Amino acid sequence: MAGDFETIIYEKREGVAWITINRPEVRNAMNSKVRTELKEALKKAEADPEVKAVVITGAGGNFAAGADLREFAELSPEEMKNWLDQYGIQTVAEIITKMGKPVVAAVDGFCLGGGLELAMACDMIIATDRARFGQPEIRVGLIPGGGGTQRLPRLVGPHKAKEYIFTGNIIDASEAERIGLVNMVVPPEQLTEAVEKLLKRIVDKSPIMLKLAKEAVNAALELPLSKGLEYEKELFLKCWATEDRLEGVRAFLEKRKPVFKGR
Repeated sequence: MAGDFETIIYEKREGVAWITINRPEVRNAMNSKVRTELKEALKKAEADPEVKAVVITGAGGNFAAGADLREFAELSPEEMKNWLDQYGIQTVAEIITKMGKPVVAAVDGFCLGGGLELAMACDMIIATDRARFGQPEIRVGLIPGGGGTQRLPRLVGPHKAKEYIFTGNIIDASEAERIGLVNMVVPPEQLTEAVEKLLKRIVDKSPIMLKLAKEAVNAALELPLSKGLEYEKELFLKCWATEDRLEGVRAFLEKRKPVFKGR
């Protein structure tokens, strides 16, 4: 059930929060209500100690076909700035980036514009073989405004990113996997199973180590190498001071599975 939300479905299953964009009649185009509720749902998952990871997906065979242009097509530049500051995908992406838990995008069907920007903000992307990806904003006289020009080059390189952004071309899942945009491609009927299988290999790890590992990798996208290496060392020493580190080492030496407590 959607619970307190109108445009998304929030479910908690076996330590994983599943957040489903639920506007299938418009291919899950994201209006301000969707974006507001995404932020609320992500904060809810972050605050819940029972939630070890998060999945973002879409209802009705599509992830998200982008922004709902009807909502802001007539806004002035100043009004558009205010809209972006309040509802832009970057405001959602910031929560995902800072969240100390893994976030996986489970993508079926169209993943375009703001939908792709949302997926790229996640830590991993699992897609079906009928998924389609693109930044088609240039077709309507715009450029990506939710992080597409910044995240896409970091994932696939500047030349490929410019090709897709300049042309607005939509690529299939096999191409997305080939260029490193997605982690894996599976048949549609296996999407949920593939995501659950991946997360089972993640959620039994120390939540502290997952948080610090995510922080370290994200820092690599922002810092020069020398600064990044120093920051990694700082985070490594934080790991060293935890009970989970002691448990992990002891379990390895005793040839048993560790029991991490997040301390």
